[in-house]
Amino acid sequence: MTVYDVARRLPTLAGLRDLCRSLAMLDAILSPEWESRYHSFDATWAEGQEMASMRNGSGDEYSIVFSAAGAYVRAFDHESPMSPYGRGDDDGIWPGVIDEVPEVFQPFVEEPAFAGEDGSPVATACLWREVTDDRWRHGSIDFPSGHDDPDGTTGLFELLVDPSPEAFQRFAEDYYEVPVDLGAVSDVYALRPLCQESVSSLNIKVSLADLSQDISEIGYPQTGRT
Repeated sequence: MTVYDVARRLPTLAGLRDLCRSLAMLDAILSPEWESRYHSFDATWAEGQEMASMRNGSGDEYSIVFSAAGAYVRAFDHESPMSPYGRGDDDGIWPGVIDEVPEVFQPFVEEPAFAGEDGSPVATACLWREVTDDRWRHGSIDFPSGHDDPDGTTGLFELLVDPSPEAFQRFAEDYYEVPVDLGAVSDVYALRPLCQESVSSLNIKVSLADLSQDISEIGYPQTGRT
């Protein structure tokens, strides 16, 4: 898979935002310690901006910024043949990955939080979608030959291109090494307000009160609120 395939399979802007909030909420329940979580969502990342993120603990990550303009997605697989580390050189971002990003999303290309130690952008894949677009877009890229996953998107976006509760259940049971209740996952994927029963079915050690800060930070729906 490449970013071309991801662009065809990603949900709509609203669908992706909802999915990212669900992933972050599930990880907050399964992993009370923030540093150990795979997915996060900050509904107040910056004025008028929200950010979804993924970190796998091995140097691979993605960031998705939602704003009034639409959404900007950047991802980095440090072992990808398109990564400077994977290539064994210091030539920066692979040609085409960010070259065609529209002006409205350029501040995110240059965002220090998405840069390396030298201040340069770090990415092996990039997508964007303005609110007026009818599809996700990406740059024109000549991918390195001989690789099934040249930009790392197969692993990075696995749960975003398969937005099913079953996909998360498989991931979480492997990652957290615990049984994961599919019904509770389905409820969170539907953004139903949490109750103690559903929380306990995922993690008996976590209470609904324990999650109050996470619920607020993620912007997850609460009873009586949208």
